[in-house]
Formats: sequence, C-alpha cells, structure tokens
Amino acid sequence: MSRVASAAGSVFGSVFGAAAAVRGTKPLHPRGSVHPAELLRTGARDAWGVPWLDEPGRDRGLVRLSRSIGLPRGWPDVLGLAFRFTDDSGAHDLLLASTRTAPLVRHAVLLRRDPFTAAYSSSFTYDTPRGPVVLAATPRGQRSFTVQVAHPWSRWQEFAVLHVAADLGDPPVDLDPVRNPLPGLSLSPVLAALRAPSYARARAHRDDAR
Repeated sequence: MSRVASAAGSVFGSVFGAAAAVRGTKPLHPRGSVHPAELLRTGARDAWGVPWLDEPGRDRGLVRLSRSIGLPRGWPDVLGLAFRFTDDSGAHDLLLASTRTAPLVRHAVLLRRDPFTAAYSSSFTYDTPRGPVVLAATPRGQRSFTVQVAHPWSRWQEFAVLHVAADLGDPPVDLDPVRNPLPGLSLSPVLAALRAPSYARARAHRDDAR
C-alpha cells in the first residue's frame, strides 16, 4: 500500500509542480491573509493519549486564511485555515479546509465566501493511541474559532479556542504538515507518502521564485 501511495503521490506532485509553474505562484491557496493568532487549549473531555489534545496550554503563532482556487473575493471558493506555531521541538502546521462537519462526510469540501463564518476540518486523519482522529475549527464569534477533535465517525469534542488578530497582509509562510507535524500527532505512512511530494514540489517552486 505504501508503494502505491508513493507512486500516486509522485503523480500528484508532478501535477502540483506543473500547476505552480504555469500560474507562477502556489498551485493551491495562492491568495490569502496572514494574522497573528493564539490557541488557548483547555483539553478535551476524554483523553486521547496526546498531551497537546488532552492538557491545557497556549500556542502563539500565525494563521493564514486563504482561497484554494484563488477566485476573486466575494466568489465562493474552497477556503483554507492554516495555523503555524513553534515550541521547543520546532515548527508545527495545522491545515484545515472548508468542509462539512457531520460524521462520515468530514472530508467533503464546501465552497464558502467568508473565512470567519466557515467551518473547517482536516483533509486527512491523524493517528493517536485511541485511533484515527480529525480536527476541526468552527466559528465561535468575532475572529475566533472553537477547535475540536473527533474520530471520523464520532461527535466533536472541544479542546481549544483559536483567536485571530488583525491582517498582516500575505507574507510568505512555508506550510507543510508532513514536515511539521502537530505535537504528538502523526499522519499514517500511507497519507504521508501520498501528500509529501505535492508539498515538496510546491516548496521547490517557491524557492526558485525567490
């Protein structure tokens, strides 16, 4: 299975690289805005065996709100919410897309207009001692989101609140959830092999452009 995923990942990587070369920018999420952000973790109700999900804490970093296809503002698009923060172990990237949030359809993307009223979830699962989980961010109020965790088939549990500050423009932020996994959470080897080449091709194009 991992060989099949690696082969498929190479194909996706080539497609993403070609798209980046044609567009002269990122193949996906070319337009966005970067904001200082703070994640206040209260801990999930049930323990997942991952301190970052289970225990209170605070993470400060940057949020990038973006439009996947890059259509003009006001048009519906697949929206992205990415959170980058660092700790003693290095950088960590959480990437979410505007999706449905009901069980079993949490990977079904939705076209939305307003990044602050859209619900987001992870496009892949993370491995924990209690099995695979998905993460989500749902609107909570003015420029804030409730951050939740669940099995793909279970109810959401809140474990944090994400506060997003004022717009800093769109400076480059090199996001890669494969190279910069969340603390204590890992992608399955199959998913990592499938996604890694796409991020690598996009990153190589950005390096060449610089």
